[in-house]
Amino acid sequence: MHHVLLCVCCSERLYMQMAERLACDGYRELGYEYINVDDCWMSTERDPISGRLCADPKRFPSGIRALAEFVHSKGLKLGIYQDCGTKTCAGFPGSLGYYDIDAVTFAEWGVDMVKFDGCYADPNAMDQLYPLMGAAINRSNRPMVYSCSWPDYQRAEGMVPDYTTISQVCNLWRNFDDITDSWSSILSIVKFYGDSQQSLVPVAGPGRWNDPDMIMVGNYGLSYEESKAQMALWAVFAAPLMLAADLRIINPEFKALVQNRLVIAVDQDPLGKMGEKIYNRSNIEIWRRPISPVCRNYYSYALVFFNRRNIGGPVALTFCLQDLGLFNPSGYNLLDLFADQCSPPMVCHSFHVPTDSMSINVNPSGVTMITATVLS
Repeated sequence: MHHVLLCVCCSERLYMQMAERLACDGYRELGYEYINVDDCWMSTERDPISGRLCADPKRFPSGIRALAEFVHSKGLKLGIYQDCGTKTCAGFPGSLGYYDIDAVTFAEWGVDMVKFDGCYADPNAMDQLYPLMGAAINRSNRPMVYSCSWPDYQRAEGMVPDYTTISQVCNLWRNFDDITDSWSSILSIVKFYGDSQQSLVPVAGPGRWNDPDMIMVGNYGLSYEESKAQMALWAVFAAPLMLAADLRIINPEFKALVQNRLVIAVDQDPLGKMGEKIYNRSNIEIWRRPISPVCRNYYSYALVFFNRRNIGGPVALTFCLQDLGLFNPSGYNLLDLFADQCSPPMVCHSFHVPTDSMSINVNPSGVTMITATVLS
């Protein structure tokens, strides 16, 4: 299983409360195991003698080590934020010149993941800086997931990121703009992933993931249909699932979406293959991801039928399995992954061979998500 994460902000008490919710409300068992501390957690100056980072004494009076121990006591893991430049994006001390010190500090605190941002650093130098921190983390002798912003900063400067090297250094990496709590932001990220899939798909795999940023489901900017669409598309991207919602007050129907076991299983598929867009016409997209099981070199697939239109009613789509690249002569079992969260379900359990045609309806700004499990 790769990493399903949680991002919140920004006090010791809040992170402890979120850890309680992950442990008590069923998230942990589904793979949501990381509590990620974002920017602003530290003091404005390093320790003048040791050069080490210090937690802000007002927001984190017990310190990061104590927070990590609490998080670990709940069967969870702790992530922390730093920057490869001279300052973090919020202006706190960056890691440049202190990579080994910071890696050792995080290891001694019991940190399990490091998000390494790229503010106040030269994108032209990042091909050197990010590997240096990766090496420092490895020397710390504590396993820590390494999350990079390397390609995002280079892309913004018109550079072409070296994804082969990035995928050898980092466990996950941000490629595009920060997500916001809006449908337009989701659409822009999905468009980028579709336009860039020739570069992104080949480098994704177990232990190395393209990161389209956080899941906004359960906040304020997305409708229910839009929220389903984000969950489905992020699962097809093989994206780390990082929740940005306040789990203390999340609406039950949105909680059910982020806890959809079938969608999470696609996201966490052990093959680790990233999906790609195979159809795009009249604001209707079809995305396909190879998943397990595999039989006689025929993959199973997750399929997302995405209606980008925001007017009118549901769009009826009719398709033949073989036209979507599903050729197993023994056929497939098809399952609608949101069948218990829509009425009536579009597809329940059904058997189809490659020459069969089927019809579904896809709501505006919404998706239908199906798995086609190969039969022997």
